[in-house]
Amino acid sequence: MRAALWRGGALLGFFAASVAAQAGWEIESSKRENSPDGKVAHWTTVMEEKGSGARATLHSAVFETRAATLRVIDQPTAPRRDLAEAMAESDALAGVNGGYFDPEDAPVGLLVSGGRVLSPLRKAKLLSGILSARGNQIEIVRASNFKMSPKVQAALQCGPLLVDDARPVAGLNAIRPARRTFAALDGKGRVALGVSSSVSLAQLARILSLPHALGEMKIARALNLDGGSSSAFWFAASEKNFSLPELKPVRDFVAIVPRPDR
Repeated sequence: MRAALWRGGALLGFFAASVAAQAGWEIESSKRENSPDGKVAHWTTVMEEKGSGARATLHSAVFETRAATLRVIDQPTAPRRDLAEAMAESDALAGVNGGYFDPEDAPVGLLVSGGRVLSPLRKAKLLSGILSARGNQIEIVRASNFKMSPKVQAALQCGPLLVDDARPVAGLNAIRPARRTFAALDGKGRVALGVSSSVSLAQLARILSLPHALGEMKIARALNLDGGSSSAFWFAASEKNFSLPELKPVRDFVAIVPRPDR
């Protein structure tokens, strides 16, 4: 009996390894459009997982820190604007929804807007990363390594980290698909904000670790933002603005804006 079980287990292991070898996300199509000033590129990328047939569509706004920066737009009181309205009123080039908020619409974790700390840093396993803009730098760092300073103009605590050191983070949930919002950087001055169609966290991590998942950008680190019905994306296009609206009001947004010295 033990020998038979071993042979069956070996066969099952071989089968699983064979399927894994055949699986993997590949780019089916990729399309780019630029903002009117050319500072931000909107990439639409359609992916397919070889072997399973799973598909995902990503919309991302990619820019260089020498040309643009990030701004956190907070909405402390109702009625709250939707993303498209908030971006248009802020003269933004692109934007997404921001971080988590509780049932009373209070932000969960660190939130900094215009240099003011609106919500303090919080220790929680889920809130593992912080997206911040200070001076000429935009960073995604582990929450435990973040240092607040007067130079920080915008910051958002969220999680989990999806990509670290250009590799997908291990142990992410692989069974709960949902719309996802994310921030990513390549460590060389290029940054992206984006959304994906319904995928698991593990799937999104694998997708974002692929070369050219976001156009010409190779991601070194990526952070998951609030997702599901909160996910939203907006881009100021040359002819007609592109908008994927959120399905419910959210507390805050992250906007891409021209650098004040440009």
